[in-house]
Amino acid sequence: MTLEEAREEVSRLSQELERHNRLYYVDGNPDISDRDYDEMFRNLELLEARFPELASPNSPTRRVGGEPIDGFEQREHFLQMLSIDDVFSEEELTDFYKRLQRLLGIDQIEVVIEPKIDGVAVAMHYERGELAFAVTRGDGTVGDDITENVRTIGNVPLRLPDGAPDWLEVRGEIFMPNARFAALNESRDEAGLPTFKNPRNATAGTLKLLDSREVAKRPLEFIAHGMGRLDGLEITSIAEFHELLGTLGIPMNSPIWTRDSLEGVLDVVRELDVKRHDLPYETDGAVVKVVSLAQQSELGQTSRAPRWAAAFKYPPEQKETIIREITIQVGRTGTLTPVAELDPVLVSGTTVSRATLHNQDEIDRKDVRIGDSVLIEKAGEIIPAVVKVLPEKRPADSEKYDIFRAVGGKCPSCESEIIRPDGFVAWKCLNPACPAKSANRIKQFVSRKALDVEGVGNIVAEKLVERAVIGEALDLFSVPFETLATLNIGTEEDSRVLGAKKAESIIATLERAKSAPLHRWIYALGIPQVGESAARELSRLHESFSLLNGSALLLELQTLKTGDRKEDNELLAPYGIAGEVGPTVARNVCAFFDSSEGERVLAGLEEIGIDPKSENFAPKPSEADSDGSNPVAGKTFVITGTLSAPRGQIKEAIQNHGGKVAGSVSKNTDYLLAGEGGGSKRDKAESLGVEIISEDDLTSMVAQIESASS
Repeated sequence: MTLEEAREEVSRLSQELERHNRLYYVDGNPDISDRDYDEMFRNLELLEARFPELASPNSPTRRVGGEPIDGFEQREHFLQMLSIDDVFSEEELTDFYKRLQRLLGIDQIEVVIEPKIDGVAVAMHYERGELAFAVTRGDGTVGDDITENVRTIGNVPLRLPDGAPDWLEVRGEIFMPNARFAALNESRDEAGLPTFKNPRNATAGTLKLLDSREVAKRPLEFIAHGMGRLDGLEITSIAEFHELLGTLGIPMNSPIWTRDSLEGVLDVVRELDVKRHDLPYETDGAVVKVVSLAQQSELGQTSRAPRWAAAFKYPPEQKETIIREITIQVGRTGTLTPVAELDPVLVSGTTVSRATLHNQDEIDRKDVRIGDSVLIEKAGEIIPAVVKVLPEKRPADSEKYDIFRAVGGKCPSCESEIIRPDGFVAWKCLNPACPAKSANRIKQFVSRKALDVEGVGNIVAEKLVERAVIGEALDLFSVPFETLATLNIGTEEDSRVLGAKKAESIIATLERAKSAPLHRWIYALGIPQVGESAARELSRLHESFSLLNGSALLLELQTLKTGDRKEDNELLAPYGIAGEVGPTVARNVCAFFDSSEGERVLAGLEEIGIDPKSENFAPKPSEADSDGSNPVAGKTFVITGTLSAPRGQIKEAIQNHGGKVAGSVSKNTDYLLAGEGGGSKRDKAESLGVEIISEDDLTSMVAQIESASS
């Protein structure tokens, strides 16, 4: 086959595969078998391998993903990507429509009403019919370039049919359908991986992955609902935009209603409230938008939202059910949490059978009892909660529920005595060897934000403790391969072993974790109040893990009283300690090292032969830069615009040299690192007198530090 013949065949196969993608994903009406599609796909792969110069970034073969990238580039939106103002009642929606009437000076205003999808907002840019790039909303001015990940989404057209505009920016939501989300969670749980809380979290987490091959494995979809930049075509209304989407085969929101009166809008909002629970995706509202683009332009926008649109948020749906039992769960820190076991009931589209009751105070406040009829709703449409007890339906023999009495004063996991510390609302188990506490600490230890140990999910962590393979997280490092490979992660009746492949993965990632930086180790230990930011700040202040033990800095910090300022303390002032690390964090860290658990961790690390080191150690910013050797340490940077390296990489470089990176410009900002563009952040920096530096300036700063340390 000649190059020209190959080019024609690649073009033909690509167009055919894109047509079949539209038929399958958008129209739901495929006209060839999966086998025929796979054969066509394979033929295209072979041709692109033989003639690599013909492989387009938008080839259908890119659906499977490409090599991992270093980080996401930043792109500035051509047109600001605004949020939509929420309204929470029919009265507020009425006010919105009447405001439109007043501003436009007419009574009948045509609007569209459509479901508000609970996904991740994105803008797809097509140049001459080819997908050029895709950008998240970000701060409305600048977002992450997620093009490689978007190319893997099956219903996103990579090429548009003939007649597409010169430039088309389609805005919409990437989401995970409810049924496929449930299947994904089931498979992750089966594999011992952590499950996702809800479809939106799963979608957002997936789109942040730097390996598009992994993204391709997740069941994401896209729906268009808005327009940005448009070149080479004139349209005058949302209706014409919808017609364009249909012509080009771009999936759009559905159902959509058009109405021209307040009564019509209210009727549709009520109708959608019934229909939304049958939609295949999470939705918590209805979006109302003026149809005419001329009227939209006349109405204009505020600094954050258009005046021609509003999002009606439905109040959480409430359903009545009965509490059949209250069970007690033991968390990572030993906190006992009561959970209501309910008669299953459908709430906001999903079946709810459990709801947290939080603590004894919450139970007392609502007077929750076993056997009570209660109203249930999903907080934020996600987390089931008991809203109200219906005492008029209460059984005559019901008794007040008391956690201490229910568990006989003993931890349900280890049978140690429980206490309710002064100032706390929860009962706690203080036994450091409590199996439930150990399992939950292990889950934190191996999590992605901590040491990122692949293969140890909820089930594996629980079974490791239940089978007495390990008692604490550090014991993971000494578990033999054979023990892991033959671990029964099923039940005694239905045995299911972990397997050699997963055991190998766990051991390999544990070995890698030994060299993880200090801030990850601090976070992994799950010390109360010590989150990611606090862990990184502690890492800036301490060169190694062992130096946290008995740290004079933390001992002094924990003595501060309400109203005391770190800047006024002679010992603390030179360190420029961030707000994430205050007296509470200091007390908790000191208490950890004074505890038997802290002693075991220190001994365990010594046995493994490691003392985790800081990668951002720069304790005294003023001293670090007294001779110009570290102009980054202790300084707060904000990043804006398009830079030559991924923003995550630049952020890490700043943090690794002792600097801090904030998301917005304020009077506390030392430097605005500005690439091409910069928009509102640059303007704010100029108004506040914040120094604006270039990427070359930052490179020079880092070079100074490295030169001084060499």
